[in-house]
Amino acid sequence: MNNKHRERSVKRAKKATVRERLADLLELPGDLAYNGCIITLIGEREILLENYRSILEYRSDHLLVLTGNGKIRIQGVALHVLYYTELEMKVTGQITSVLYEI
Repeated sequence: MNNKHRERSVKRAKKATVRERLADLLELPGDLAYNGCIITLIGEREILLENYRSILEYRSDHLLVLTGNGKIRIQGVALHVLYYTELEMKVTGQITSVLYEI
């Protein structure tokens, strides 16, 4: 790893630490403080995603969604995006797994 890359990593870590302390001080919810995606799984048939950025892949056996902190892969059978808006999306079908990818 070169020095320039190492310096950027250190700056990002310091920035994250300051953000964490400020969020704790202000008692902000995690989704606001860390730009987190909220995932609500309703049994094995529905999933609601909030605070996502975009859909990267959409097939009947998997859905790959970009979030502020990485990617979320939903795997299953007969997956269907019931609706999506700028803020949330609802996926139905037989959900077999939800994976977080950095």
